[in-house]
Amino acid sequence: MEHKYFYINASGNSIHCKLYCTDIHAVKRAVVCLHGFTGHMDNKAVERFADFVLKKNKDIGVVIYNAPCHGDDVKKKLTLGDCDSYITLVTEYVKKRFGTEELYAYANSFGGYQVLKYISEHASPFRKLALRCPAVNMYNVISEQIISHDDQKLFKRNKPVQVGFDRKVKITQAFLDELRAADISGADYGALADSILILQGTADEIVSFDFVKSFAEKNGIAFVPVEKADHRFVDPLKMDLAIKTIAEFFDFNV
Repeated sequence: MEHKYFYINASGNSIHCKLYCTDIHAVKRAVVCLHGFTGHMDNKAVERFADFVLKKNKDIGVVIYNAPCHGDDVKKKLTLGDCDSYITLVTEYVKKRFGTEELYAYANSFGGYQVLKYISEHASPFRKLALRCPAVNMYNVISEQIISHDDQKLFKRNKPVQVGFDRKVKITQAFLDELRAADISGADYGALADSILILQGTADEIVSFDFVKSFAEKNGIAFVPVEKADHRFVDPLKMDLAIKTIAEFFDFNV
């Protein structure tokens, strides 16, 4: 397996991406990956996924990119509009670059929220989507789990705050207002349900297991609980189980 960094420069955006493949000339199918909140494209979970998939699927490329304001992305203000634009630009680039319509999505946490929002508002460009611990209730996740009491005070004074885990991301009250208005928990995904798989750790400390389970059941989406897995699936055995389950859902060789 090899990897290559590249940029997508289009529509005034510069999106930093990373491609995993065995032979760039052999790619006929592609998986677009979306990382979690304050994550980045040098993502060990995606690298592990790519390594597993590419061992038996030489015709697949795995692409991950830095979301707006994440990693070394040059955006200064995080907006949902930019998140949507990045999905459009990345999927269009990948289809054109590899001459394929066979796209899949693997998204985690905030990435899961982004892709669910996107397909509820646009025609889905993906044959299948696998979501690990998707932050379906992203507004509540940030406002109740990520933002501290001191951050709340800054918001009241119209000040941006730096929040996050591995790396910090600057967010504003305006972004929180966007999330509250863009509540996808009540959206109807019934027509797309057969193309979606959700895996959720029963010990997720960030995203409510019960909330995601209820969302999946309401929409008829396949739901796989992973016993004792936390939000990041830090246990490598649980991560490997998730990866194998996703690869089988995508109908890849395993």
